[in-house]
Amino acid sequence: MISIQRSQSLQEQVYQALKQIILKGDLPSGERIVETKLAQQLQVSRTPIREAIGQLKREKLIVSRSNGGFRVATLSIRDAIQLYDCRIALEQLSIEDACKQITSKQLKKLEKYVLLAEKLIDSYSGRSDSLKLLEVDYQFHHLIAESSGNQWLLTLLEQVFDQMRLLRVYTTQHNPEVLEIRLEHRQIYDAIALKDSDLAQTTIREHLIASKARVVRELKIINNVETTLDK
Repeated sequence: MISIQRSQSLQEQVYQALKQIILKGDLPSGERIVETKLAQQLQVSRTPIREAIGQLKREKLIVSRSNGGFRVATLSIRDAIQLYDCRIALEQLSIEDACKQITSKQLKKLEKYVLLAEKLIDSYSGRSDSLKLLEVDYQFHHLIAESSGNQWLLTLLEQVFDQMRLLRVYTTQHNPEVLEIRLEHRQIYDAIALKDSDLAQTTIREHLIASKARVVRELKIINNVETTLDK
């Protein structure tokens, strides 16, 4: 259960709590949103739940159901392709600037995420580690964008990252091997450490193209399985 801190804005706390419930896969893609159940879980009234749902609907993490109510968004193969295309364009720009702007402190923190991912992969033991790896992956890419010093770019990427986390939780729950960050993150880090902008852009582009292929392939498998089960 996620604890709500009354010392902070209740509306903001409920919004952040519900967002984390979705992005961690506790409310999976396609799942119906039950206001009363969430209100009981978070120990709040239904009013802040409704406000949080409205905000997450604007962010496209929640969508309306055809027969009324709301559900967690489900991303299609087309959505995945378009999101990755956005990431490829934006992250090449962010890593180009990061090679120029990154501080020694940020570089050290970036290496920490690489080492943490390697450690998690070596001791991998199931879904909890998949979620930890997804969080490390997010923090790694977010730090690169943050290191670019371009706040507008960071804001755009954060919107894409939220959708991507929903997508990645969904696919890694079916196949943890979709998430490959050990070698690819190490190569990206090395290029940034060398401040080699061209190499860094090439490396992150190749990483995202490979990730896109793995995710799209997994979505096709999931869709085929679900189509078969529906028959």
